[in-house]
Amino acid sequence: MSASESSDDAVPTITVAPNGPLIVKGGPPLYRRRPVNSEHGEPLTWQTTERIETDGLYGLCRCGHSENKPFCDGTHAKVDFVAADTATGAYDDRSKVLGGTGIEVSDDRSICAHAGFCGNRATNVWKMVRETEDSTVRAQVIAMVERCPSGALSYRIDEAVVEPLLPDAITAIDDGPLWVTGNLRVTSSDGSVIETRNRVTLCRCGASANKPLCDGAHAEAGFSDSFRD
Repeated sequence: MSASESSDDAVPTITVAPNGPLIVKGGPPLYRRRPVNSEHGEPLTWQTTERIETDGLYGLCRCGHSENKPFCDGTHAKVDFVAADTATGAYDDRSKVLGGTGIEVSDDRSICAHAGFCGNRATNVWKMVRETEDSTVRAQVIAMVERCPSGALSYRIDEAVVEPLLPDAITAIDDGPLWVTGNLRVTSSDGSVIETRNRVTLCRCGASANKPLCDGAHAEAGFSDSFRD
């Protein structure tokens, strides 16, 4: 093996297998996380509940039927899982600019994972963006946007994209998608590279219409982690 091949193998990557699992190389850490909710059911922050032991190479289920979630156990073949991996384009082309004062907030509904950090029982980002001349409101908007796992919401300050510094990691969100952070390269089943971003969410329920990205379909599909059943 050449030095370049060894170096390439050490770089964490995710490859989408046609009608099959997500093949993870390079050993990025794998976690389970869940939102911490208020007494009113509002998500407030993220709690890490487990670091899952892995090898340098592993497969993650995306058909939703594995008995060993988040890992693939080959069930996709038994259930004839078919994945039309149609996610294309760049965030800037798909997103809508919501505006703001001292900040410019953008939103791409096509990749929203419906994690719920963008609002509470009193208000939400879409309302608050009109009041961002107040720095306390602006700070709350920033905090909400930075907790968005999919990156559907983003913001710019002085025309520059600002992102939280996130580690190379993959997180299985309880009863939700795979949250990929740290600019890990994701290659779709047709060989094209999904736009590399600091945070994206990948479907693991099998129901997204925007595979391999999550579009929030897991909630309506009633997706549940088998380990929590």
